[in-house]
Amino acid sequence: MLKDSDPALLLDAVRNLYEGRGLLDPKVTGRLIARFAQLSPRPAARPHDRLTPREHEVLTHIVRGLSNGEIAAALTIEEGTVKTHVARILTKLGLRTRVHAVIYAYEHGLAQTRAGRAVHDARRRW
Repeated sequence: MLKDSDPALLLDAVRNLYEGRGLLDPKVTGRLIARFAQLSPRPAARPHDRLTPREHEVLTHIVRGLSNGEIAAALTIEEGTVKTHVARILTKLGLRTRVHAVIYAYEHGLAQTRAGRAVHDARRRW
């Protein structure tokens, strides 16, 4: 209890203590909640949140099985630029190969199977 607490609240606190319970002043409760909110761990950033929009596009094409040349044609960029994007994707995600990137994309919901899309589209119609 705070020293400037309402006398009625102080009496309630004494009764609660006598009965084996406790009572916190609402001001204290507010302060505790604010402090816990400051101390609570922030959700860890997911590695794929660090990908740029273009890297997400390239990853989508990798998942579809396109080669660097096909990705370059689809995005109207140079094949060397695609290679740079692929290298950055692998680095940011901590992966070694394109196959690992595809697996990562499926495991983290960044890619869907054709069947998954069909199921999703069918559900949307209902």
